[in-house]
Amino acid sequence: MRLLLALCCSVFSLLGISQPHEYYMMVGSYTNHIEVYKFNTNTGSANLVSTFTGTSNPSYLTVSDNGKFVYAVNENHKEIPGAVSAFSFNKKNGTLQLLNTTPSGGDDPCYIDVDATHTWAAVANYSSGSLSMLKINADGSLQPLAQNIEHHGYSVNVTRQEQAHVHCTIFSPGNKYLFVDDLGTDKVYQYHFNPTNETAPLSETDTALFDVPDGYGPRHLTFSPNKKFAYLITELAGKVICFNYDSNTGRLQAIQTIASCTVGDPNERGSADIHITPDGKYLYTSNRGKANDITIYRIAANGTLTELGHQSTLGVHPRNFVIDPTGKFLLVANRDTNNIVVFTIYKSTGMLVPTGVQIKSEKPVCLKMFPVQ
Repeated sequence: MRLLLALCCSVFSLLGISQPHEYYMMVGSYTNHIEVYKFNTNTGSANLVSTFTGTSNPSYLTVSDNGKFVYAVNENHKEIPGAVSAFSFNKKNGTLQLLNTTPSGGDDPCYIDVDATHTWAAVANYSSGSLSMLKINADGSLQPLAQNIEHHGYSVNVTRQEQAHVHCTIFSPGNKYLFVDDLGTDKVYQYHFNPTNETAPLSETDTALFDVPDGYGPRHLTFSPNKKFAYLITELAGKVICFNYDSNTGRLQAIQTIASCTVGDPNERGSADIHITPDGKYLYTSNRGKANDITIYRIAANGTLTELGHQSTLGVHPRNFVIDPTGKFLLVANRDTNNIVVFTIYKSTGMLVPTGVQIKSEKPVCLKMFPVQ
């Protein structure tokens, strides 16, 4: 989906064609449903199209590049096992149909990504400290667990890092590697990815891991549109680590560490999500806890960040947020105030301004956007 949006934006720009003004937006939540909206990039407004009810805690979503399939983690544990649900999506009427649900291989799955060939889904099981690989069938449904890798270890925060806590599983640009953020062990793991291996698509590499400073708690990783840089948001310390990224070897070389959040408990900043505008000029992070804001950065040619300011999310406990494919709007999900707030992105400065549009949604925690056509 990331690759498709980037290619579409590039083609529209080169041909001088205006980009589509309507996109589907899906909302994952700590409820039993997934909401589907149409978002208008001319007006910044959103209209509810459909609601799929009957899936437990679909807290993180990912969408196939063609927009035909949607995958949701079911963030459950113990009495209700963690699972992953696969859906087909009807782009004409904006409705989801459940294909199947399969165990995730661990407790509290919190992240899922699909590789560029659309043959594998990678899942992060937070409470079990493991990652799982699930094969995707031609019809979009999921096969049973093929590979499960458990992490072991701990770090200095005795309440949050008493064991491994896998929080992100993201395929690299080029589809050669899977990067895995482990909040509990303060490590970013790297695995070689071979989509043709039916039973063990992941294997260790020569650069198997990157250690972050003790107590940082790595959460989410994102890559720049030019694929030269990677950026890691750390939840506990509220920092962003900037990396040079070598797409041939998959090596991460840290070049800068900069604050995302500076208020509240120094060991529990609550930083959550991280995204870059389609033109690669600005980076944004979300911060929960006492901050409840978005931090705004300019990205330099060498990949380093300059902080430009902070914007209140106009709600409590912002987790995931999304930047629309045109780069005009940023929408943030505030879980504890049940609202999604729409901000205009000023392209000349990167600053955010509230549009006045707020979408009422129950416990929203994940936003995904993709073309209607």
